Amino acid sequence: MSASPQFDQVSVVKAANVYFDGKCVSHTVILADGTRKSVGVILPSSLTFNTGVPEIMECVAGSARVRIAGESEWKTYGAGESFTAPGNSSFDIACDEPYHYVCHFG
Repeated sequence: MSASPQFDQVSVVKAANVYFDGKCVSHTVILADGTRKSVGVILPSSLTFNTGVPEIMECVAGSARVRIAGESEWKTYGAGESFTAPGNSSFDIACDEPYHYVCHFG
């Protein structure tokens, strides 16, 4: 992860990834070394995401309550914080305000 407010020298996939009837919209960003990330926003909602590979969700702005599959407690994450979800799993996320994120895969 990077503390920088931007990614330099990247390619962006033009077509948006739209999930949950538009409640989550992201774009895939490909770094110079081939690393893929997604940058997006989750609008106020309660959603469940399935993971294929491990994911680190970095909060850029807003906040959200998160419960990783198998855990009983919800934890709140705000700007500058992140959480990790294991691969082949899922997590529940609930937000009352737009949650801006970068998803780091692998």
